[in-house]
Amino acid sequence: MNKTSASEAATPGEITLRGVILGILITLVFTAAQVYLGLKVGLTFATSIPAAVISMALLSAFRNATIQENNIVQTIASAAGTLASVIFVLPGLLMIGWWANVPFWPTFGACAIGGVLGVMYTVPLRRALVTTSDLPYPEGVAAAEVLKVGTSSRAGALEGKAGLMAVILGSVASALFAAGAAVKLMAGEMAVYFRAGNGATGIGAASSLALIGAGHLMGITVGIAMLAGLLIAWGVLVPILTAAQPMADLPAADWALKVWKTDVRMIGAGAIGAAAIVTLAGLAKPVIGGLKSAMEASRKAKANGGALPRTEQDLPIFVVGLVTLLAMVPAGWLLATFLQGGVLSSVAPALIAVGVGYILIAGVFAAAVCGYMAGLIGSSNSPVSGIAILTVLGAALSVGAVGKHIMGPEVAHALIAYALFVTTVVLAVAVIGNDNLQDLKTGQLVDATPWKQQVALLIGVFAGSCVVPPVLELLNRANGFAGAPNLQAISSQPLAAPQATLISTLAKGVIGGNLPWHLIGWGAALGLGLVVVNFMLKKASNNRYSLPPLGVGLAIYLPSVVTAPVVVGAFAGYLFERAVSSQTWGEVAKRLGVLIMSGFIVGESLFNVALAGLIVLSGEGEPLAIANGLGEHTTMLISLAVGAAVVVGLYRWSSANARRVEA
Repeated sequence: MNKTSASEAATPGEITLRGVILGILITLVFTAAQVYLGLKVGLTFATSIPAAVISMALLSAFRNATIQENNIVQTIASAAGTLASVIFVLPGLLMIGWWANVPFWPTFGACAIGGVLGVMYTVPLRRALVTTSDLPYPEGVAAAEVLKVGTSSRAGALEGKAGLMAVILGSVASALFAAGAAVKLMAGEMAVYFRAGNGATGIGAASSLALIGAGHLMGITVGIAMLAGLLIAWGVLVPILTAAQPMADLPAADWALKVWKTDVRMIGAGAIGAAAIVTLAGLAKPVIGGLKSAMEASRKAKANGGALPRTEQDLPIFVVGLVTLLAMVPAGWLLATFLQGGVLSSVAPALIAVGVGYILIAGVFAAAVCGYMAGLIGSSNSPVSGIAILTVLGAALSVGAVGKHIMGPEVAHALIAYALFVTTVVLAVAVIGNDNLQDLKTGQLVDATPWKQQVALLIGVFAGSCVVPPVLELLNRANGFAGAPNLQAISSQPLAAPQATLISTLAKGVIGGNLPWHLIGWGAALGLGLVVVNFMLKKASNNRYSLPPLGVGLAIYLPSVVTAPVVVGAFAGYLFERAVSSQTWGEVAKRLGVLIMSGFIVGESLFNVALAGLIVLSGEGEPLAIANGLGEHTTMLISLAVGAAVVVGLYRWSSANARRVEA
């Protein structure tokens, strides 16, 4: 009896059928939400914490549920928050007219192969970047705290139920808020543009609780960085560059937005790229150290007869190597299928070899950089945009060199498409590597078995890969994407897909030879300046304060309608957390606030995916719109008043329920 109990304590239940099914179901829902959010605003969010809360609330019905089982559920579901980032590239194939529809198998294959490699590449880095590292892993630690609190006490059980209710309330509130815009009773966007001296400028802000939630989750440091980027873009660059390019026949709004789109966002891209390169350069040592640590652990395991503690058991290194090599076979087949029967047939073998080699090598660096940054600032803030920029530049230069001797309009078009497809696979590697290390940190803190988490994330990868293609195609049919032909789109309001717009523009510019290098160069200089400012600020404040250069660059590059509400959400979250921090129930209130904001993102995104389905079924661009006499300014005021009331009301709800939990 005692031996059995000791054995059960030593090996708690982790991977269970119910846990896997629950994790997959959460993954399906969150992936759909993430795809929409990424296409609309160019941002995604980490799903680990809301997934952990949902798991605890549902599995609490089973007396034998363990903290490790809940951890496996959040590990599977966390793939949703990361794998959906491939939509930062994939819509580019629609924008350049290479695809008219989103094919299932090539899209699934790119996501799945990249995701598997992302897990494999980061297994050797676990000891260096998780076990023996002092990296803070803010989201991984937060997820572990939620799991510990939710499974350790009566108060924890109460908090788990309150947390599930927080996610539900946030989701319902944001879905209803989005519905208000869909029926035209509230404005979808608030904006003001005006002439400033000889130029023009202004600012816009989407009426979006999802973006408010994203800002809260990103935190005040990133919020301040984005505010700095907004001021640089719309307070300095747009007024100067519009004054240098007079367009007297255009309204102020069109003038300012045109110059921002053609010039300012290229400067932002340069800033993001430079900041990412500096980050990459500083990571050589931990990457090499991680590989050495993995090899050393493998040697020790053999010397000791393989007796490693359960909490130190990764997937065996030979399995990692074998799976990596075997993955190159479907990767090569996928690339060969993409090139089949096209104008690149004569150079297809060389392009396939370059593509596979690029996925193999660039993927390692991308996964390592993103994983390290996830440990430093969290997976939501990891420099995925910078990695995507560097990846597409490298891919475009590589495939362009192979095809330059047969270059022509059709060949250039095909090379651009191929570069985008290769970039999609590498980005999937990067974002899953980013997620794997964050999850492994959570696992370390709750005594999970690393290899079981790595298997769980593989399950999440395949589940998420099944969802991305149909949701992407649904949105393509309903809305289409800005800059794409959108021959089948029903709605007249295409999704902005800002990240995919940039990535496809860079690929076209490199292969076509017309990239505005001078603008990217100015942006790179600005990015390096921001790196210096950040370094000096951290040194002067003894690492208390920072101004993340990637956050600043992202705010220059993304539309103000996206970044302005994110900044508002970051400041609102800061004020809320500061107000409750001195209370005995303050930490509970903060956690409930995080779950409310996660619900904001899920509810609005899922509503809009459902709306896309209704658009396709009805054949109408605005199937819910109701004719009314409300003017533009009136609907803006309604949006502002309702949004503020919902945010304040739910913050108050979080405080009230935190008091009850701690009572």
